[in-house]
Amino acid sequence: MSAVMETTMNENPKPAAASAAAVSTAAATPVVKTKSKQPKRSPLMAGLLMKVLPPLTGLAFLVLVWQIIAAKTGNFPTPLVTLQEAIKLFSDPFYRTGPNDQGIGWNVLASLQRVAIGFGLAALVGIPLGFLIGRVRFLSGMFGPIISLLKPVSPLAWLPIGLLVFKSANPAAIWSIFICSIWPMIINTAVGVQRVPQDYMNVARVLNLSEWKILTKILFPSVLPYMLTGVRLAIGTAWLVIVAAEMLTGGVGIGFWVWDEWNNLNVPHIIIAIVVIGVVGLILEQLLVALAKAFTYEQVSN
Repeated sequence: MSAVMETTMNENPKPAAASAAAVSTAAATPVVKTKSKQPKRSPLMAGLLMKVLPPLTGLAFLVLVWQIIAAKTGNFPTPLVTLQEAIKLFSDPFYRTGPNDQGIGWNVLASLQRVAIGFGLAALVGIPLGFLIGRVRFLSGMFGPIISLLKPVSPLAWLPIGLLVFKSANPAAIWSIFICSIWPMIINTAVGVQRVPQDYMNVARVLNLSEWKILTKILFPSVLPYMLTGVRLAIGTAWLVIVAAEMLTGGVGIGFWVWDEWNNLNVPHIIIAIVVIGVVGLILEQLLVALAKAFTYEQVSN
């Protein structure tokens, strides 16, 4: 019996060993998956492409629509004709041959000067008034109805009042900028003061801080983001108003330049002026956005 078992065990080891070797070989052999070769794209290049491609696509779409409109309308200038006129115009933007014949550079500077004066006066009046309205409840109730009544009035509706009071076109245009710029500053500053956490004011009361300390150490840092938002809204409105005001008052300015070119039926120059107005407004907006980001702090949660 034992002899038979030994004989059987001696006859079967080769297949068992072979199958074990096959299993171990199959387990040891790595499975190779073929991958399609794709060009590697740098994350930096991909991010740059996503930033550049959409604006360029939008500009190309705008030029295409412009070209279609110019092709359908016989008296509308094509993008190429406008570009050629722009090259001529910006080759000497600061020429001056008379009081009513000046380059586009002088007209833009004149408009910016009016905006700076009117906007500066609005900031000098509107920001302190916003602090007072937000701080004193009696003043909030006093000026609230006045602001609600006058804020929806179109800025150009104030232009005849300016002409009547100041007897001159330039101060009247500055007055229009002032009256349209002051409301966003007052409202946003007052709202910022009213949203200061009450805990801050309680601590100031416990420490017996003076009103000046409360203003400089508590209110101003807390209200600054709201105040800068009002300033950003005001500068956009002021730049819109000055163009319309200069069309009505005349003189030197980008608005008057647009109206003068319309009287001369120089449509390419009108389109160039529209682009210049948009670019200048965009630059002013982005400068104030950068200023607001520099002074805005986010709360970090633990």
